[in-house]
Amino acid sequence: MRRFQSLSEYLKGWAGDDAERRQAAGAVECIAGAGRSVAALVARGPLAGALGAQAGADNADGDAQKELDVRANDLLVDCLKKGPVAVIASEELAKPLVNDPASKMVVAIDPLDGSSNIDTNVSVGTIFSVLESEAPGNLDALLPGTRQRAAGYIIYGPQTALVMTLGDGTHIFTLDPDSGEYKLTVENVRIPEVTREFAINASNFRHWDEHIRAYVDDCLDGEEGPRGARFNMRWIASLVAECHRILSRGGVFLYPGDQRQGYARGRLRLTYEANPIAWLIEQAGGAASTGHERILDIRPTDIHQRVPLIFGSREEVARIDGYYADLHSLGSRSPLFGQRGLFRA
Repeated sequence: MRRFQSLSEYLKGWAGDDAERRQAAGAVECIAGAGRSVAALVARGPLAGALGAQAGADNADGDAQKELDVRANDLLVDCLKKGPVAVIASEELAKPLVNDPASKMVVAIDPLDGSSNIDTNVSVGTIFSVLESEAPGNLDALLPGTRQRAAGYIIYGPQTALVMTLGDGTHIFTLDPDSGEYKLTVENVRIPEVTREFAINASNFRHWDEHIRAYVDDCLDGEEGPRGARFNMRWIASLVAECHRILSRGGVFLYPGDQRQGYARGRLRLTYEANPIAWLIEQAGGAASTGHERILDIRPTDIHQRVPLIFGSREEVARIDGYYADLHSLGSRSPLFGQRGLFRA
């Protein structure tokens, strides 16, 4: 690849004459094209209407819809209907939409991730997963993450960027506002294996299980604690923004299951949030897990299935998995029976 190569050139070179790759590339082109329109809408902010207002209904999974959620979904679905896509699954659709049974590609999207941040002008994004079914006409959208052929997100921030993997590393294409083309700006992103930064919503500490409380306590104890180092804590409440920061400088993100009603099995959706983020992270040298198992190995049972999600620097994800296995990585104590800490009763 060459610096500033266009996304279209990159996809064309990757696909070659392979029929399935050309279908996957065509699906990505559709998503990228719709992303230009969503980026323009986000950039207009209140000039485009009350984008953060309630749309008057909940989505298929029971979450309140914002106006921008609905408009982004319409833009993406309309583009995907014109592409080589067998099935379209979206956070905003109750059921997958059958489009072109001759294709083997299933596309799952979160049209507007982070919509709670619309009115505060924080980065939001579109998350996408392109999966290959076993045969044309197989319209089953419940495919594991290992069936992904393309995955990534478009982040709408100070710059609009498409971050993607096709299984050959994680690459960043920045949208050039002059030409309207996405151009390669960062090739083969690598996440540092070791980190001193974690992201979690600490307001939920009273709902966490003892494994997560112990991990956070140990980080916050700083140089005097079992980790022997000072940690920084972050939380943006926008999955694409959290992922972009980790890809840029390392870190780990935690959204565990907890004791709140409806959160016991996690909150983020497996097919169109956790799977694409997990593959991006793994292709950048990181790891993604539920705390108990690798995200990409989970076979979905429902298109809107929720899971816990922990991802980022490989060493830190492995350490957190150890806390869930009731093993303290430093060997000093079990997280279930440690001394009282900031988050431990």
